[in-house]
Amino acid sequence: MKSFVAIDFETANQHRSICSMGVVIVKNGIITDRFYSLVKPEPNFYCYWATECHGLTKKDTNNAEYFPEVWSNIVGRIKNLPLVAHNSPFDEGCLKESYERYNMKYPYFQFYCTLRKARQVIPNLPNYQLDTVSKHLGFTLENHHNALADAEACAFIATKIL
Repeated sequence: MKSFVAIDFETANQHRSICSMGVVIVKNGIITDRFYSLVKPEPNFYCYWATECHGLTKKDTNNAEYFPEVWSNIVGRIKNLPLVAHNSPFDEGCLKESYERYNMKYPYFQFYCTLRKARQVIPNLPNYQLDTVSKHLGFTLENHHNALADAEACAFIATKIL
């Protein structure tokens, strides 16, 4: 796969409420665009485990835009490219949930999963977490659970195994 969009969402709570998103656009195997934004989650509260994971709190996103405003900056850049995520059922679920929450018509993006593919083509890793797979393939993931950093790692993995 040479052209795609690697995407990663961080969430605030158990309702898949997106609080940050990272997007990396790859065309012909080269990163052509990157996008990162905080998102005001809806409902607007943070579970302890979410903040422990990514470090974001309500204070960080109180002045951020809601999903529809942030997504409007991205959707035109995506065009008809497939989306790639590490553990795509989670990220696709977040995207669908946000579309539904804001009464937006979901266009059924084509998703590919680097986690699933890594399990198929890279035997015997101790685990298949994003940082483990990216390191095995030669990419050092710094700032794990920052949505843009994770999207960049996913993009790297995708260029190697998809």
